[in-house]
Amino acid sequence: MYHFYEPTGEIGLPYSPVNAIIAPRPIGWISSLSASGEANLAPYSYFNVFNRRPPIIGFSSMGYKDSVRNIEATGEFVWNLVDESLADAMNATSAPVPGDEFEVAGLSKRAGRIVSAPLVDAAKVNFECRLSQIVQLTTASGTSLDTWLILGEVVGVHIREDLLVDGLFDTSAAQPIARAGGPATYFKIGPSFEMPGP
Repeated sequence: MYHFYEPTGEIGLPYSPVNAIIAPRPIGWISSLSASGEANLAPYSYFNVFNRRPPIIGFSSMGYKDSVRNIEATGEFVWNLVDESLADAMNATSAPVPGDEFEVAGLSKRAGRIVSAPLVDAAKVNFECRLSQIVQLTTASGTSLDTWLILGEVVGVHIREDLLVDGLFDTSAAQPIARAGGPATYFKIGPSFEMPGP
């Protein structure tokens, strides 16, 4: 037996399971600057990497929010890795607050090497990015949605040196957290296993 539903109708469940099925999802903790130089920091649960060389990452914003506006205006942003020690600060930056979310969450900024947008100083990894595309999403029938996909080329990578083991990034040691299904569920990275490709 399978539970079947059409997502645009009555789903027969208390919460859409799609976000729980496509999980865990890395957190897009995006810092940017407005055209006037005001810092912004916001987490996005729809985030991933889409190309290897050059690396292109992207996140989706439901609504034309400050991050989208800033990135469109300046052409730059920074992705900051969220580990368990930064979970509360990341959560605080999800609130719609006036002013600088860095200050609201008690976070220090660090200057980048290439882009003007600030880095989260406490993050173990930061990607400096330049905007490559902003795409307004549409339905299959062509109806425009108030949802915006931002894609950026990673032009600078900052990795805390203790996370490099024999030249390889140690994901488990970085302890990233990821978004899961439901209104407030997160995952921690667990044990890994090796499986060489064919």
